[in-house]
Amino acid sequence: MTIESTLQNVGFAIIEQSLKGHIFTITLNRPKKKNAINQTMVNELIYALDCAKRERDVRVVVLAANGDVFCAGGDLKAMSGVGDGEINSSVPYQGGTDDLVLRLYHLNKPTIAKIQGSVYAGALLLVCNVTHAIAAEHAEFCAPEITRGLWPFQVMAGLFQVMNRRQALDFIMRGRPISASLAAASGLINEAVEAGALDARVDALAEEFACLAPGTMQMGLAAFRAAEDMPFDEALPYLRKQIETCLESDDAKEGIAAFFEKRDPIWS
Repeated sequence: MTIESTLQNVGFAIIEQSLKGHIFTITLNRPKKKNAINQTMVNELIYALDCAKRERDVRVVVLAANGDVFCAGGDLKAMSGVGDGEINSSVPYQGGTDDLVLRLYHLNKPTIAKIQGSVYAGALLLVCNVTHAIAAEHAEFCAPEITRGLWPFQVMAGLFQVMNRRQALDFIMRGRPISASLAAASGLINEAVEAGALDARVDALAEEFACLAPGTMQMGLAAFRAAEDMPFDEALPYLRKQIETCLESDDAKEGIAAFFEKRDPIWS
C-alpha cells in the first residue's frame, strides 16, 4: 500500500499532504488560528510522520504552512480546556507534543521546514528538530513565554542543540522577536531568503536530498542522533561499527560500482 492510499483512508481536518516524486510535503492548514498547535494537529502530524518514516518511497519531508504565520505555537484556548470545534478529523489519539517532537527528531530522513511566516513559542520545537530550516527574510522568531509568566521549558531541549548557547538564553530570557537574518546567523535556521525565492530554494534543496542514497541517509542520520550525546570514547567505536555496516549495504555497493563505472548511481 502506498502512502497516498494509506492517507486517503484517513479523514484529516487541519493538515494537508502531498507526494511529488520522493518528496512528501505536510502543510499546516489552520491559517485562521495562525496554525496554532492543538491536539488534533498533533495527532495528524504524528500520523503523517509515521507514514513517511515507514514508506521507502519517501526520501524527504517538507513541513510547510498556509497563511501569513508559520505557526503561533500552542493553542492557549485548547490548553485552557476550551474546545475548538474541529471534530472532522478521524485520526485517533497519537500522543502529546513531546511525542510529535520525538517523531521529527528520530525520523532519520531529511526534513525541511519551509517557513513562510513568523514562528512563535512552541512552534520553535518544530523548527529546532528538523534537519533544515529555510525562512522568508520577513519572518520573525520569538519565544514570548516569559512575557506571559511562562517559560519555554520543552523548547530549550532543541534550542540549545542548534543555537549559540548565550544567544539562545538571551532569546528566551527577553521574550523579544528576532529577525530571520539573525536567526540564521545564530544557527536557529539554515538560511533566510527573499519571500519570492522561498519555494524555489526549498524545492531545490529537497530535490538534492531526494537524489542521494536513501538508505545510507537514514543510517547516517540515525547514527548522528545516537552519537550526539555519547562521550567521545564511546562515540568513536560506535561510529566505526556503523562504517562497517554501511559498507555492506546496497547503497554503498551501488555507489561504489557507479563510481568505477563512471555513471550516476541508481538507488533501490
